Amino acid sequence: MTRLEQLKTVLEETGGVLRLLPTWVPRAFCRPGKRIKLHPDDYYALGAERGGIDERWFASTTHAENGPATPEDEGLSYIALGTGKDDKILLKTAIEEMGEEILGSYLWNKYHGWSIFSKFFDNLGPLPHHIHHRDEHAARVGCKGKPEMYFFPSQVNNYGGEFDYTFLGLTPDTTKEQVLEALKGFTKGDNQLLGLSQAYKLLVDTGFDVPPGLLHAPGSLCTYEPQFASDVYAMYQSVLLGGHTVSSDLLWKNCPEEEIGNFDYLLDVIDWDLNVDPDLHKNRFMRPIPVRPVEEMEKEGYVEEWICYKNPLVSAKRLTVRPGARVIIKDAAPYGLIALQGHGTIGGQPLETPTLIRYGEQTYDEYFVSESAAKNGVEIVNTSAGEDIVILKHFAENPDLPAGL
Repeated sequence: MTRLEQLKTVLEETGGVLRLLPTWVPRAFCRPGKRIKLHPDDYYALGAERGGIDERWFASTTHAENGPATPEDEGLSYIALGTGKDDKILLKTAIEEMGEEILGSYLWNKYHGWSIFSKFFDNLGPLPHHIHHRDEHAARVGCKGKPEMYFFPSQVNNYGGEFDYTFLGLTPDTTKEQVLEALKGFTKGDNQLLGLSQAYKLLVDTGFDVPPGLLHAPGSLCTYEPQFASDVYAMYQSVLLGGHTVSSDLLWKNCPEEEIGNFDYLLDVIDWDLNVDPDLHKNRFMRPIPVRPVEEMEKEGYVEEWICYKNPLVSAKRLTVRPGARVIIKDAAPYGLIALQGHGTIGGQPLETPTLIRYGEQTYDEYFVSESAAKNGVEIVNTSAGEDIVILKHFAENPDLPAGL
């Protein structure tokens, strides 16, 4: 039986609820915060030269851009076809072969693929003030723009890391000349770009919307990040907390070859009005919003909330199922999910949140739900007598997302 034939059998047997294997991603410029349940001996499982593993990607059909040593499947999620080491198929391949059946006609006809992924970003310290390109700039290097959102789950944030504050945008009185001067000083030491921005204390179980074109320096909480399926970025800050330096090639990351050395182009990548918005926090901050009255949901044994909701291309929910409850949850679109807490079953399959994961080990905490399964409803049973099941669900375009949240 071919892998594709196995996939069709699994889809039929599970009703479209596909178990995914852990996808670990290293970053050479980051230091692991060690809050994503990977075994302490395995954070450098790919070798010190590749960097520490500080990300786990979810429901990803997007290749991680990690330099010339990057394997072809880095960042790509696998569907488990069984329990054997080789019983798997790439989610990307599955969608290429059976896209409409898995995603539904709307997403398949619009994107001919899965247009988002999510991740845990787990860095010990802050990242540089950096930017993700808008569509017009990303298109010049054959990519798409990258909106993303942040949520800081309490279950993976038992400590705050070295700097649990995030810088966003620029102060409203910042001038383009000041930013241009900072960019030109990138290779001369600390270019003082953060002096033109402002930081916000990070609060667990809240988040931020980060549109493309917005400068941001993520803090050191472990972050759940639903995002559009693109890995474009450029680092605009040269020296980090503790004196860690940023390579100048990252300043020109995803820059067209003919624009390298043109600092005015880097300035143009910035969405200026968005960055100097005097109501930036009000417009970008997100607290969980119940999908319907909490009292009604509690009577049925669960609570579901929108946690990422300010961009129609990417969204996320948090689902909490109470101890002993059996619920059927319907959604209008396909989604990936990661379980953070508790144990039970999902669509009749095991659902459990491991305490410790060895690199290469299979788990039962991550699934992909096809459009038909989502619309028909997925049964989740909490078999615990005392602990909630907590699940995060990441969507591409979801017609259930209310406008104006």
